[in-house]
Amino acid sequence: MIEHHESRHATRLLEPVASGRSAEHDTLPLPAWYALPRTVADTGLDIAQLLGLLMKAAYLHRTVTLAVLTDTLKLPALVVNEVAAVAVRERLLEVAHRGASDLDVRFRLTDAGYARAAEASARCSYLGAAPVTLEAYIAAVTSHSVSHAKVGKADVTAAFHDLVVPSRLLDAIGMALNTCRALMIYGPAGSGKTYLAQRLGMLLPGAVPVPHAITVAGEIVQVFDPLVHVPFDNSDASLAHRSLDRRWVLCHRPVVLSGGELTLSMLDLRYDRTAGFYQAPPHMKANNGIYIVDDLGRQLVGVADLLNRWIVPLDRSVDMFTLNTGVRFSVPFDVWPVFSTNLEPAALGDDAFLRRLGSKLYVGPLSVDDYREVYHRTAAEFGLTSTDAVFGFLVDNLHYASDTPLLACIPRDLLRLVDSGVRYHGHAAQVTEAGLLSAWQSYYGLRTAAAPMPPPDTTHQWADDHRAAS
Repeated sequence: MIEHHESRHATRLLEPVASGRSAEHDTLPLPAWYALPRTVADTGLDIAQLLGLLMKAAYLHRTVTLAVLTDTLKLPALVVNEVAAVAVRERLLEVAHRGASDLDVRFRLTDAGYARAAEASARCSYLGAAPVTLEAYIAAVTSHSVSHAKVGKADVTAAFHDLVVPSRLLDAIGMALNTCRALMIYGPAGSGKTYLAQRLGMLLPGAVPVPHAITVAGEIVQVFDPLVHVPFDNSDASLAHRSLDRRWVLCHRPVVLSGGELTLSMLDLRYDRTAGFYQAPPHMKANNGIYIVDDLGRQLVGVADLLNRWIVPLDRSVDMFTLNTGVRFSVPFDVWPVFSTNLEPAALGDDAFLRRLGSKLYVGPLSVDDYREVYHRTAAEFGLTSTDAVFGFLVDNLHYASDTPLLACIPRDLLRLVDSGVRYHGHAAQVTEAGLLSAWQSYYGLRTAAAPMPPPDTTHQWADDHRAAS
């Protein structure tokens, strides 16, 4: 029951509402795992792993500056120098140039170093920010838990101020978030469920640290994803002036969406045998944010199998993963899960799963008044003018006559066709009954025919029934 708009990318985070809570950790003491490391020991990593990363960075250029190494590994010059000194002692690197500045240093790979770097690159091609430890990642996720993100009525109203949403549905959404339990949004296709689910990210205040990668038992799992994680603009926040570990990226709370393409294998670590490292699954990338499973019931995997995969995470707030080496480890399942489906909850047939849902919200057809508001707003967006008489033709002669519900997606879809026709024919930018009829026939794949007329004496009763249902 919402106005439907298109999103630019399903997995991108929508900008949050301005809030005094948006920099919630600016004035708190800096946690140890986020402080700038001064030594190799401060990174929590083994010197051999850092040495391998440094050698691969040098391998790209054969000679490399200290500045390039620090920017690539996202580590301070002091730490990189400590690692480089080990490489020099082992005759893997040599100093090719040293200037007056401590940063004006250039290293060159020796023949032995080149061979070692080539071997390391073949084994694992990951080259970028040094990973953080699993312990540091768990501490970061725990301290920024989505359970801390409480909202009030004013927050919800601000986040959805530009949408046509019944107030009772907004209240139910806000209360569902505050429970921190899974939410199911169900209703007919085209009612705006997916867009509503994505908009929920605007309710989550604050910034969260996301590591470029984590390391587990010597293996690397890449976490940061530029298609998911949107860096937080903290140019005016005190965090901008503090020494932070650049292996972390301060981001908005993520909103990740998986659709009909979702399979069980996608919910596990994805190992690239050619690259030699792992990618985190979508719900792990969504930690401290929202994970949306869209079109539940349309996945390639059976619904029961998919829902059973979530039972333990929903119960215990942890998820288990296994490396190819057989090493098992757990990470927090710190997301607000949102499931969107065209099916009735009872049709899913999994009582154990349904019991673990905090709320089940129905999103259905709009009332006539809300549909009118959506229609006129959308016409204005396209630069089209319309009259109440033309809107009445749409509702009475097209919707009611064909018993087509007033779904939120229809005005935009129809008016896009009307706008295209106006521009094609060079007509005035206004909506006409003929233009709407043509768009309706094209949209629903109907043969050209005269405008359907509503059954006598039933139109107003149909409208009253729908108003009551809404």
